[in-house]
Amino acid sequence: MDKAQQRPRFMTVAEVAELMRVSTMTVYRLIKAGDLPAVRFGKSYRLDEADVDRYLAGQYTTAV
Repeated sequence: MDKAQQRPRFMTVAEVAELMRVSTMTVYRLIKAGDLPAVRFGKSYRLDEADVDRYLAGQYTTAV
C-alpha cells in the first residue's frame, strides 16, 4: 500500500494532550474552537494525526 492509499491514523484526545504536553481540557477547547478538526465516535473524539501535525506546524513562532 503506497502513501496515497494509507488510511489516516487517528489519535485519542489523551494521546494528543500527551504529545502537546497540555491537559485534555485544552485539547477539547481547541476542538470546540474549530482549531483542531476531530471526528466523534460515540461519546469520544478522534483526531487525525496529520491534522495534529499541521496544527502544531502552524503554531511555531520566530523569536525577535
